[in-house]
Amino acid sequence: MDITTLSVLNADTDAARAAGDLLRKKYGHTEPEHADVIVALGGDGFMLETLHKHMPLGTPIFGMNQGSVGFLMNQFRIHGLMDRLRAAQPVSLKPLAMIAHTEDGAIEEALAINEVSMLRETRQAAKLRISVDGRVRLPEMICDGVLVCTAAGSTAYNASAYGPILPMGANVVAVTPISAFRPRRWRGAILPCTATVGIEVLEGRKRPVSAVADYTEVRDVVSVEVRENRDASLLMLFDPEHNLEERILNEQFMP
Repeated sequence: MDITTLSVLNADTDAARAAGDLLRKKYGHTEPEHADVIVALGGDGFMLETLHKHMPLGTPIFGMNQGSVGFLMNQFRIHGLMDRLRAAQPVSLKPLAMIAHTEDGAIEEALAINEVSMLRETRQAAKLRISVDGRVRLPEMICDGVLVCTAAGSTAYNASAYGPILPMGANVVAVTPISAFRPRRWRGAILPCTATVGIEVLEGRKRPVSAVADYTEVRDVVSVEVRENRDASLLMLFDPEHNLEERILNEQFMP
């Protein structure tokens, strides 16, 4: 990869701002629209924001951890950055597209790199009906919610909800219940990435539900459709010795 110009972006924290100042001083800074690579300094949340904001550019994004978990980030080092970028391994991601219909008749659309989750808004448990490609597969589930995740997002909220960790390149998505009360034994499903998942809210006025695509929240939804957006893509860069596929594989063997 021919790399001459960088756009160095940082989260609004003391550590990320200091790191950004050091890198801009050493390597220069170009606006994202004209850069060969975007360097994102922060945590996973900032990485998701950067991916969403600059998705239309198609510019590769190399993250360096200046946050807490940093699963989507590389290690922060000042020296040798250009060599690291030239040797980095690209990972192409396809986001999920969410179409949410609300109680007042509005239609809201958003993209999710990690997951689309539906969550109860009050003390009342949610009642949901789940369809796949137009066919009802689960007529009623009483729960705190449900989520649909990508492979990249399967180690995040999905893993905390005891969902499966998905290998990169498997071309599947996971549907995972969140604290299901009925049916208590249902542990979710793994579906081809071409599937369209429909989630209908039952008794929505009594049991209101919100839908969240990464950090975009829609309140009081009556139904949500989730599918992979094949027309959008994101390109992330990782150090070869600790690429995203290896990280996801390691997560499956953590005690």
